[in-house]
Amino acid sequence: MSLSPVRVLLVDDSPVVLAILRRMLSSSPEIEVVGTARNGREALGLIPRLQPAVVCTDLHMPDMDGIELTRQIMARYPRSILVVSDYVQKEDTHNVFRLLEAGAMDIFPKPRGGLESDYNQMAQELIRKIKVLSGVVVFRRPGGKTPASSAPSGICAGIKEPTCVRIVAIGASTGGPQALQTILTQLPADFPVPVICVQHISDGFLQGLLDWLASQCKMKVVMAEPGELPSPGTVYFPQEKAHLEFDREGRFTSSLSPPFEGHCPSVTITFKAVANFYGSAAVGVLLTGMGRDGAEGMQTISQAGGITIAQDEDSCVVFGMPKQAIELGAARYILDIREIVPMLLEKIFPKKR
Repeated sequence: MSLSPVRVLLVDDSPVVLAILRRMLSSSPEIEVVGTARNGREALGLIPRLQPAVVCTDLHMPDMDGIELTRQIMARYPRSILVVSDYVQKEDTHNVFRLLEAGAMDIFPKPRGGLESDYNQMAQELIRKIKVLSGVVVFRRPGGKTPASSAPSGICAGIKEPTCVRIVAIGASTGGPQALQTILTQLPADFPVPVICVQHISDGFLQGLLDWLASQCKMKVVMAEPGELPSPGTVYFPQEKAHLEFDREGRFTSSLSPPFEGHCPSVTITFKAVANFYGSAAVGVLLTGMGRDGAEGMQTISQAGGITIAQDEDSCVVFGMPKQAIELGAARYILDIREIVPMLLEKIFPKKR
C-alpha cells in the first residue's frame, strides 16, 4: 500500500510565484499542494481545514508577513515551515536567522532565472526539502523553558565518567541552528571549558550564524583562528570550507583536506581531533542532522574514554546523525535537547551549580 502524499500549503502574494511553485512540486507524486494563500492571515484561516504537513511561505507579504505567520503557526498549529523567498539569499543572513528563531525549519531561495537545467535542479531540491520536513514531528513552541527535572533520561548504566573535562565538542546539521541556540544560550559566561561547534551550513551563511548566536549567548562566539589556543567561556566554529583540528600543542589548525563523507568542515574529523588531543577529558555531543557525519568521530571520543551524548529522536528535526552514533554504540547518553545543558552543568560540572 502506497503512502499518502505530503500535504503542502503554499503562501505567497504573487500569483506567478504560486504557479511556478505548483509546477515545481507537480513533478513529484509524493507531494500534493492542498491549497494556496496570498498572505499570512489567509493562510492561518486555511490550516485547520487543510491540515498541511508543510507550509511553504514567502517572507515579505501584505497584512501578515512570513515571520509573523511563522510565529502564529508555531503558537497555534505547530508544524514544519519552509520559507521560500527572494530575501533568504547569502546576503540576507539577518532574515534567515530571524526566521529560524521564529520557528521555521529551513529556507529556500526563490529561483532568480537561469537555464532549464537550473530550474529542474532547484525543483528537485525543493521537493527534497519538503519530503525531509514532512517527517518532522513539531511538538514544541519556540522559547519553551528547559525542564527542571534533576536526572536526564536515556543514560547508559555502569559508565564511569572522567573526573576532569577540558573541552566540549558539538556537531549538527539539518535543524542544527535552532538546536545550537537552545544549548548555547543556556551556558553561562564563565563556562569552565571551551566549546567547539561544527554545523553543516550553506556557503556564505556561517558568519550570519555566528552573529545570530553571539547576540543571544553569554559566552563569546567566534570563528577559530589557526594557531589559537581554545579558551574557556568561548564557543568556536571552523572557518568555511575547512576542517578544524589541533596541532601537537593543542592550537587550532584549519585543514583544507577533501570533504569527509561529503562535508567540509566535517564533524567526524573534528571529533577525532578532539579525541586524539584531549582523550578522556573530552565531551562529544551529536545533534539533529541528516546522514552519518559525526558518528565515527563520536565513537573515537567514546573509545578514548570521553563522555558522548546523542540527541534523542523525539527532539531531533532529522534523526540521522545521532541515530548512526547510537547504532554504533558510540553514545553513552541519549537525551532530549532540553536535557543536554542540565546534564553538562549538573553531572559534568557539579561545582558550577
